[in-house]
Amino acid sequence: MGKIIFYEGRSFQGRHWECNTDCMDTFRHFNCCNSIRVSGGHWVAYEKPFYMGYQYILGPGEYPDYHSWMGFNNCVRSCQMLSPYRGSYKMRIYNRPDLMGNMMEFMDDCPNVYERFRYSDIYSCNILEGFWIFYEHPNYKGRQYFLRPGEYRACGDWGCHNPMIIFYEDRNFQGRHYECSSDCPEMQNHFSRCNSIRVESGCWVAYEKPNYGGYQYMLHKGEYPDYQRWAGFNDCIRSCRMVPPYNGNYRMKIFERSDFAGQNLELMEDCPNLHERFHTRDISSANVLEGYWMLHEHPNYRGRQYFLRPGEYRRHSEWGSSSSTFGSLRRVTDLN
Repeated sequence: MGKIIFYEGRSFQGRHWECNTDCMDTFRHFNCCNSIRVSGGHWVAYEKPFYMGYQYILGPGEYPDYHSWMGFNNCVRSCQMLSPYRGSYKMRIYNRPDLMGNMMEFMDDCPNVYERFRYSDIYSCNILEGFWIFYEHPNYKGRQYFLRPGEYRACGDWGCHNPMIIFYEDRNFQGRHYECSSDCPEMQNHFSRCNSIRVESGCWVAYEKPNYGGYQYMLHKGEYPDYQRWAGFNDCIRSCRMVPPYNGNYRMKIFERSDFAGQNLELMEDCPNLHERFHTRDISSANVLEGYWMLHEHPNYRGRQYFLRPGEYRRHSEWGSSSSTFGSLRRVTDLN
């Protein structure tokens, strides 16, 4: 029979609670969890009630502190016991939601999915046989996600909230922070300033002001330890948008005057110097026909940035600019 014992103190000290079945809310049994002993079976422990939050896979053995089970904190609020399994293993992963896009089938372990799948994100999967664990990073590191047989049409179905961006009040990822996995028009309630950002997945546009106003900053997957790293003008971020995955064509038309009047130019590729191709400093309207684009204030993609989704922009104020002067334009790629 499976049994797991949760201890409030490290090294199996303090108040403890023994469990031999699934438990959707352990709060009444202990306040915090700093060590665990598994004396039988395999288990999944969850940071939050009802099998939510960070997940930790625990086999038989002793875990004297939460770092030993790769924990992010000392909070465990629910757990599930894994049923014994001796059969075959087979699963399929997809780089689009709803089991769409590029697919790859796996029947064995894979320490580095990127090398085999060649796509940075997995948006859906179908577990055909066996039980599997997704890991955030190569070589079985980072956050873990337990998958039973079945269809997972979005990454949220297995507990992952891709894409994700984390805003920190202080430099070098210190201080109060806020995790975000969708568009947010107002973030003042979550943090007072922003001095560093970590983009765990996806592509984002951060805005200086609420409701997607003010300075705009394009953020790809990676770490930004201070606001100069994202070409920020200050430590103020008040809203953000996710750039949806996109693998199609890119095409847009720019116009010298408002309402699509005056000299115009159609582009299908990046342009580091609009002055040389367009022969004017003014772009007062644009029609984005395909793809996502960034307008830059100066040549060679410098200065203020302006994000454009597909659609008609009859005047430059509609993409957030107070001026019609621009120097360069490029496609937003590497979204997957």
